[in-house]
Amino acid sequence: MQYTVKLKPQAIKDCKKIPKLFLKQIFEKIDAMQNDLTGNIKKLTNFTPEYRLKIGNYRVLFEIENNIIFIYRIIHRKDAYKL
Repeated sequence: MQYTVKLKPQAIKDCKKIPKLFLKQIFEKIDAMQNDLTGNIKKLTNFTPEYRLKIGNYRVLFEIENNIIFIYRIIHRKDAYKL
């Protein structure tokens, strides 16, 4: 199944705080998610957004609606679940 990825404004702000080396890895994984939702993706319980993608020490928090992946945050793991 093909998905479209859309970044929310807060995710764009988060990207400005992440070193470029890690950003490249993160966006490679996000590009791979467009075709296949496997890997380090987990459905979260009692937490919004509903899903997380684990990439090293970073977490991509997202939701899926009608074949669109909405990325809410791209954040270091120490801060990811303090929202």
